[in-house]
Amino acid sequence: MRNFKLKRSLTLVVASSMLSLTVVSIPTVAQAAPACTTANFVTTCVGATSDTAPYMMMVPANFNGTVYLYSHGYRPNVPVPAGIPGYGGYTVTNTPEPAPGGNATVIGTLLGKGYAVMGSGFARQGWNADSAIKTNVELIDVFKKQFTKTNKVVAWGSSLGGFITQALAEQYPDLIDAAAPLCMASDIGPLMTMAGDALWGIKTFFDPTIKGGNYSAGAAGYAESMGDLVKVFTVIGSLQAAIAANAATPAWPATSKVPDAIKAIPSRSALVMIALMSGIPLQSAHFDSTSAPAGLSATSTLSFQLAINPALAALENVANAAALAVLATHDLELQAGGAVFDNTATNYAARIADEQFIWSSALSGVSGIGGLLAVLAASPRAKADPAAVAKLNSLTSHSGEVEIPTILFTGTADPVTVAGNQQSVADKYAEYYAEKWADAKAQKRITGEYEKPKNNLLVLWNFPPEKYSKYTATGSPDTSVPAATGTNHCNFSTKQLLAITELLAYAAENGKNLSGGKLFTTLRKAGGMTFDREYSAPVMKFYQD
Repeated sequence: MRNFKLKRSLTLVVASSMLSLTVVSIPTVAQAAPACTTANFVTTCVGATSDTAPYMMMVPANFNGTVYLYSHGYRPNVPVPAGIPGYGGYTVTNTPEPAPGGNATVIGTLLGKGYAVMGSGFARQGWNADSAIKTNVELIDVFKKQFTKTNKVVAWGSSLGGFITQALAEQYPDLIDAAAPLCMASDIGPLMTMAGDALWGIKTFFDPTIKGGNYSAGAAGYAESMGDLVKVFTVIGSLQAAIAANAATPAWPATSKVPDAIKAIPSRSALVMIALMSGIPLQSAHFDSTSAPAGLSATSTLSFQLAINPALAALENVANAAALAVLATHDLELQAGGAVFDNTATNYAARIADEQFIWSSALSGVSGIGGLLAVLAASPRAKADPAAVAKLNSLTSHSGEVEIPTILFTGTADPVTVAGNQQSVADKYAEYYAEKWADAKAQKRITGEYEKPKNNLLVLWNFPPEKYSKYTATGSPDTSVPAATGTNHCNFSTKQLLAITELLAYAAENGKNLSGGKLFTTLRKAGGMTFDREYSAPVMKFYQD
């Protein structure tokens, strides 16, 4: 097989998904009442809730009584020094977002239709669900007092903001009328297991000096976590260069300490192993796992499709998950008071028992699989602090039980909040709905009256196209093109976001989700949105342990 060149760094999107666009300057001092100005028929109010969380409200002159409350996603709770790839120069910000990423088209469209928008920057960054829920509850009250015409509140959010939105729907159905958790994080345990497995895999195969958790207190722990970020991206860069130099048998990074016999296995196979054992998808922003450049021989084409393309997808996605693991692990250990990732009892062979046959070529066959699993089995494991885990488990979790119309939407190849996050909430609701059916039938036997329970959950998926990898005339992967739909973290088009706002408006007004032909028409016009009762995303690996 001929070699090929990667012309640019693989796109790492965690930073852009975490960081927020500044919409407007806001006061830094908490205010008892919002400060409002009116221009171009829109009143903009800024202020802070009692916990010092800054907020923004935008209300059109023709306000129709419905306000959209948006919750932003995870932002690092510590600054990231300049020079760290993908993150360098980040400073902690609590700028509020009244719409995803401050999308001006979404905001303008909603305001033009008479809807108001608002959002908080929250008092704390990092994993802040418990405090953010309280902030949003207070913010709803502030808005209603300021704009007494308010009669409907719809909540939506992305990533961690999706977690917050789902919790609002479950805990405060009297405060909001409809909800849309997007690309949502599910309970923190499964999410951190996925991220922790990815980081531990990079440490085990490629650089054992990565600490990977159990960070020290104070400044020392911060320095350790930033050092881990540097090491993770150094490994990713080394692997990228190795695959570019020799896609068939790329070398291992110089920092790797695996036995020399294992280094006879291509390093790309270890990447695929990390993705499979942690549950990270093998479709990424630019690699569909099945395409190959034009002009290759039949044998080379098949090898590229089965072995190289999946490794390139793993390279993009594992980088995202491992970076999340470093930042979120440091954050959550500070909150919980100790190490929270534990894989002492994890059976990684069982984790990949089924998938190893599907991806056998990418894993370098039976001998490659056996060698890589042997490394995992022999490597020192990470042990959590039981008290810290108990504290982590005390944080807000989801029951899946919603009494208001709720819309879930995510990409099936999201590498950060993988599709299993959304599936877990959908499964919990399915159990709850089944209980409601049973209760209704029991009531009929007693009273003779039957009332069909309302299905309050609409589950939507964003599937990537079957083929979307692009290659240059020389056969190099083209990573300059936009990420494929259904991939990357919270990678939604403006049309898709506007479709969600339409579905929310209908749900709030009618007390139920849109269905039938009108639903399918809305989804078709937006593109990349699918309603399929028969589809079920793979469960997160956490649930297999």
